[in-house]
Amino acid sequence: MRDLIVIGGGPGGYEAAAHAARMGKKVTLIEKDSLGGTCLNVGCIPAKTFLRSSKLFHECQQPAYGVRVTSPQFDMPAVVERKKKIVSTLTHGVAGMLRQAGVETASGVAKLVARNAVQVGYQRIEALNILIATGSRPAVPPIPGLGSESVLDSNSIFDMTHIPEKVAIIGGGIIGLEFACFFREIGSSVDVFEMLPRIAAGTDEEIASRLMRTVERQGVKFHLSAKVLEVSGQTVHYALDESSKESGVADCILNATGRSPVTNGLGLEEVGVDYTTKGIRTDEYGKTNVPGIWACGDVTGRRMLAHAATREGIVAVNNMFGRKERIRYNGIPSVIYTHPEVASVGKTEEELETLGIEYRKSTVPMAVAGRFLIENEGASGVVKVLTGTKYGEILGVHALGDGCSEFICAAAIMIENEMCAASAGAIVFPHPTVSEALREAVLAVHSMS
Repeated sequence: MRDLIVIGGGPGGYEAAAHAARMGKKVTLIEKDSLGGTCLNVGCIPAKTFLRSSKLFHECQQPAYGVRVTSPQFDMPAVVERKKKIVSTLTHGVAGMLRQAGVETASGVAKLVARNAVQVGYQRIEALNILIATGSRPAVPPIPGLGSESVLDSNSIFDMTHIPEKVAIIGGGIIGLEFACFFREIGSSVDVFEMLPRIAAGTDEEIASRLMRTVERQGVKFHLSAKVLEVSGQTVHYALDESSKESGVADCILNATGRSPVTNGLGLEEVGVDYTTKGIRTDEYGKTNVPGIWACGDVTGRRMLAHAATREGIVAVNNMFGRKERIRYNGIPSVIYTHPEVASVGKTEEELETLGIEYRKSTVPMAVAGRFLIENEGASGVVKVLTGTKYGEILGVHALGDGCSEFICAAAIMIENEMCAASAGAIVFPHPTVSEALREAVLAVHSMS
């Protein structure tokens, strides 16, 4: 009898397994594919590898930096090979970390056969606790032709070794926006089709609007409130209203409509775990409705972010072994790695208005930080800080501009520790850094009180 079985070797699963093993527990982790999950193999890491190369390629063509490169070429096969090397290095690192922690690993498809038992092939493994961390897969909405082999998704796109002339991206969320920037920077013509009247749903609306205007100036064309009706061959058929039907042709079509939790084939029905198409229902401690069965990460449908999955997994492990703890989703930051980046944590203006919370806000340009001007020729950006009117507590921080992903953690700490602007304003930020823009925004909102 094991203390814990973890189903899924992504960030939520492998970090939870290692954490439990370091507590002296007997742990088995089951993974059917490669360790590292979506983020490491076909998500965060490959995408950022691609975007790093496209940004360098773009910057090499900017004369203001004083770097003269004659006719730079973008070598797509070399980028793919570098991606594979980085993924392999990190995957081996995860395997080594699990071995060092004392986690037993098993390869195969896992299925719940009882409240405390999992079947893997012909092997039945029993444990006091089971943590489901099976992640997500690319969503395929019921659009004719969207699931055809000619349409790429956020998994298959990373094996592309040529530069398409024209790209059609279905979906204006995080995945779609990051690939829109990537393809535009390497020279492709890019059209984004989004069914909502705005991009980056869930992001602060002012920041999302600024991002769209910036990316449009870079050459990406957005079709908002566009309902994709069908994909046939290399053609996207869509409607902007009930009376109009339009179409666009591209030599690369990318389905970027999001991701869906992996819940099928797990035996959830047989053991009575409560779930929907949106994921397994869990509470703030990681518990499902079945005692001894827990879940974390994308499979819960709560926050499809690798770092959120890690925190959820560790919180679940702590609770299952007597260390009571809960996860506070309000303090989890998120980043869109477009060029420019978007980073956010806490409440948006729209959320505060819906909740009827009175607030103050400051919005300062990223250019107040000299480091930002040095590293981003001709670029612009902003940092917005939202505080409560009565106490001045920091409720939300939202930023647009390259470098903001590296300082959003500081804002998350402020929110997690319920700091007020007065206290946060006393923090000393190193100079020169892009993070000084956050300090200026905090000081600006404090001066309003």
